[in-house]
Amino acid sequence: MAATPITSPIPVAMYPTLSVVTLAIGLVITAFFFIYEATSSRKNRSLGKELAAAAVASVFLGFGSLFLLLASGVYV
Repeated sequence: MAATPITSPIPVAMYPTLSVVTLAIGLVITAFFFIYEATSSRKNRSLGKELAAAAVASVFLGFGSLFLLLASGVYV
């Protein structure tokens, strides 16, 4: 039984595109988070909204960083 090589489920040619898209989405959500923090008063802030925005931005920025490293040839 011959061993099969491990391949990525995402084509390598898609890495730069995925990097740009996910980093852009993450930066937009981060900007929304900072604007929300700067413009809302302390009494009107919602912890759930803050945590949700921060978590979603973190996921997108994390995957964007991963695909940026993969696109540049640093295989982690």
